[in-house]
Amino acid sequence: MLSAFLKAKLHMACVTQAELWYDGSCAIDSDLLKLAGMKEFEQIDIYNVDNGERFTTYIISAEAGSGTISINGAAARLCQVGDRIIIATYGQFNEQEAAEHKPKLVYLNEDNSVERTSNTIPVQLAG
Repeated sequence: MLSAFLKAKLHMACVTQAELWYDGSCAIDSDLLKLAGMKEFEQIDIYNVDNGERFTTYIISAEAGSGTISINGAAARLCQVGDRIIIATYGQFNEQEAAEHKPKLVYLNEDNSVERTSNTIPVQLAG
C-alpha cells in the first residue's frame, strides 16, 4: 500500500505577481525549485496564510534568481501580491520508502530569499 507524504514545501513564500489572463499555474523562481526538489508541471497545493484560501495547481518555471512567485489564471483571484503562502508537493511512498523519507523544507523571507532549509519540523508543544 502507498501513502501520501509531504515531499517538499516552500514555506511563507511571498506572492510577487497575480496574472489572471496567463495560463493557469504558479510560476516559481527556478533556483527555489531546484533547492526544494520541485519540478516544472508538478502538482502543488497552495495555502494562503493571509486569507485561508487553499487550492491545487501546477508549477511553471520562472527566471532564476528573480524571487518570482506568480499565481496565474483563475487562482489569481485567490491571492494578492504580497500575500504569504505555503507551496507544498506530496509523493506516494511505500512503507519502506516512507520510513526513510525526509521532506525538503525551504523557509523563505519576505523577499523570497532563503532564510533556512530543513528536513524536519519540531514537535509542537502543548499550548
